[in-house]
Amino acid sequence: MARDLAGAPCRIVLIGMMGSGKSTIGRLLADATGWPYLDNDELVRRAQGATARQIAARDGEEDLRAAESAALAIGLEADEPCVVGVAAGTVLDEADRRRMRDAAIVVWLDADPATLARRAAGSRHRPWLDGDAETWMRRTLDERLPLYRSVADIHVDTGSNTPQASVDAMLDALDARSACRRHGRASRSADTQQEATP
Repeated sequence: MARDLAGAPCRIVLIGMMGSGKSTIGRLLADATGWPYLDNDELVRRAQGATARQIAARDGEEDLRAAESAALAIGLEADEPCVVGVAAGTVLDEADRRRMRDAAIVVWLDADPATLARRAAGSRHRPWLDGDAETWMRRTLDERLPLYRSVADIHVDTGSNTPQASVDAMLDALDARSACRRHGRASRSADTQQEATP
């Protein structure tokens, strides 16, 4: 059952596999609303002084996950309203899933494995995609689907939608179900109409 978002903080956390469009859609959502966008890779650099790829190569995947968890904590402390893109593997940690649910509205950006692999191929940030990206993506997505479903408040299919259509669908859901509408298009539209009135 979908939870009541009326009292949830207007802090939008974007989850999903690499290639789902978190950075692109997060920036578009920020442009549409005027809310700041905080990207996982930048938050990792802020917290650790190194990129995700550098941490993975130097210290291994376990330390990378810890760095991404630290980046999530920074994002969840940001003033609302805001948009936060988090690492794909953040859902693997039960404590991180609980923190996201407590401190944000969680939007799952989803796409089929072939689309995800095509978009993410050659990424500078995740060395494990340097080989057969689609096979890795299909196997990993199968493992994480129940976790994404368990934490998501809103589900958006970015594989069959354009980035702008995905943002529009997200805003419609936020307007209908959450207190974010007071920060979003409704209030902005009213301001625009007042400015246009002679």
